[in-house]
Amino acid sequence: MSDHVDDQFWHRAQLGCGAELAPWLRDRGSLTQRIQRRCTHFAVHGVRDGLARIALDESALLDIAPQQLAWSREVFLYADGQPVVFAHSVLAREHLRGAWSALRTLGNKPLAAVLFAHPLVERQPLHYKALRNTHTLYRRAAKALSSPPQQLWARRSLFYLHGAPLLVTEIFLPKILQLSQDEGAGLLKSGLAENKKGLHLCKPNENNIS
Repeated sequence: MSDHVDDQFWHRAQLGCGAELAPWLRDRGSLTQRIQRRCTHFAVHGVRDGLARIALDESALLDIAPQQLAWSREVFLYADGQPVVFAHSVLAREHLRGAWSALRTLGNKPLAAVLFAHPLVERQPLHYKALRNTHTLYRRAAKALSSPPQQLWARRSLFYLHGAPLLVTEIFLPKILQLSQDEGAGLLKSGLAENKKGLHLCKPNENNIS
């Protein structure tokens, strides 16, 4: 749609991010599902869900006045007990009672349950930034790390539902690179664990992994 806002603050290319991380940054599908396919146990750990002051560039993208309170949700995504992503979502608070009302009852469910299930949700292009320790989101994400690196790569994009924008930012933590690059490896590991318990499993060539 022509009235959608373009992100002029972050970059369209993830230059210098490293070959291992690049596929995670570029993928436009559900990040939650991508992680789930590569681990045995997935969990969402909530940090914040409510009204808060947001960054000036976020206010501009959401077309709300600077310093105006907005709805903010922050969670860590865990894979096999390790934090792999810090997710930060912001929305003009009036849309929480309108187009995006389903977000009010998410709890510890992943946001992807709404974003990739609703047929009318439109996603805008991804934008990228290497966050350093002076950035607010870096500092929040680094709270889960014992030895934070000098920078953390992040991506963000706007999702529109009935013309209402939701800005979703995902910061990738170092442990993301330890997840297997083989799709379905998480399901295989889970199956092997169950097999050790003496449960009946399908043979490998009968698995239907999509």
